[in-house]
Amino acid sequence: MKKMTKCVFTFAFMLTVATGCQTNDEEEATANEPATEQEENNDSNMETNEQDDVIEIEFWHAMGGGLGDTLEALISDYNASQSDYHITPEYQGSYEELLTQFRTVGGTDTAPGLIQMFEVGTKYMIESDYIIPVQEWINRDNYNITQLEENILSYYMVDDQLYSMPFNSSTPALFYNKEMFEEVGLDPENPPSTFSEVAEAAELLTNDDTYGFSMLGHGWFFEQLISTQGADYVDEENGREGDANEALFGGEEGLRAFEWLANMNDSEVFNYYGRDWDDLRAAFQTENVAMYMDSSAGTKEMVDNASFEVGVAYMPHADEVERHGVVIGGASVWMGSGISDEQQEAAWDFMKWFNEPEVQAEWHVNTGYFSTNPDAYEEAIVHEEHEKYPQLTVPIAQLQDTIPSSATQGALITVFPESREQVVTSLEALYQGTSPEEALKQAVEGTNRAIDVAKRASE
Repeated sequence: MKKMTKCVFTFAFMLTVATGCQTNDEEEATANEPATEQEENNDSNMETNEQDDVIEIEFWHAMGGGLGDTLEALISDYNASQSDYHITPEYQGSYEELLTQFRTVGGTDTAPGLIQMFEVGTKYMIESDYIIPVQEWINRDNYNITQLEENILSYYMVDDQLYSMPFNSSTPALFYNKEMFEEVGLDPENPPSTFSEVAEAAELLTNDDTYGFSMLGHGWFFEQLISTQGADYVDEENGREGDANEALFGGEEGLRAFEWLANMNDSEVFNYYGRDWDDLRAAFQTENVAMYMDSSAGTKEMVDNASFEVGVAYMPHADEVERHGVVIGGASVWMGSGISDEQQEAAWDFMKWFNEPEVQAEWHVNTGYFSTNPDAYEEAIVHEEHEKYPQLTVPIAQLQDTIPSSATQGALITVFPESREQVVTSLEALYQGTSPEEALKQAVEGTNRAIDVAKRASE
């Protein structure tokens, strides 16, 4: 982790006098004469003032590897595009590490002016008093947010106020091996869309070397199986009309999901590869599993790394209901509190720039994340990318087909990480033989305990 620095930097420069060959004695004598104290002060003040005019903003983020390289390249483009502001990116590790680090400095002089935060940290950020809602600058600037993707914006909207700017957004999708589909007589251009269709396809695809289906041990995917049925995860309109008091995912919607997974597990057409994304992706690439759910942001990498043709489809939904859609994952960018009005303006200027179609086109092509501005999909580089990787268009269509509601808007609770842990632990118990009813009950009770503990701690 890099050493923390202040959000605003002041640069002091020492004057350097360079002497060279002169064409005559008079010029040489003049060059070698010591400058007066007043002249030195005037020169120093002029150079320092030029630097002081550039407003520095530190941007804490969790983009490592190639994602970090893409982010830093775009920030360099922004810095070069104008001379008033300078954004300094600072990698802080994982989302969890970034949140922990921000909690220690939020509201202090060492806090950054821009902070990337994963979506389940939204409730904490709103209540922390460590941020400035971007709605304040939207209003001041008369910024038209309708130009941005509605089903991405909605997650970060609370009481009709936008608290942070969408940044890197993705949704889950169903990935499948098209060649295996053809081998067992399934139509690779007509992938399964319901729970029962996935189960039937998994049975056909399972053999001595391959399991038909798998799902990562991550609560995000279970949340999608709830939202696609149009059900809220917690009460109080998914925590958006007030602080949530209890989990609602223990109803018939959650039971359908648990029973679906349990039945496939009992039939041995499902295999659990654990909580590590790379383990499940490796199983798909080596054809040990024929279908699985993954983040849309991984589409391009999977297509490149697989030795077979990869298909991408919408998330499956329960047979008893119409598809409602998905909740976005990823992160947004927040404006830190405690910075001057000029620094706020600098942070806001970068936020606006990052959401321009040309910038978002570069972001989408190089990362696989959605464009926050749909106009980016009309850019030439995006058309070229989509021709090469038509799979990228499927999650975009799924996002835009999502029906806006509290269910697809996503839940807001401060204990989301704890709830996800409860869900995964319960799913693992399910795969070991615990009944769907009992496993689901454990997840609900664990989530409710976490909500109660958080409520008592805040009183």
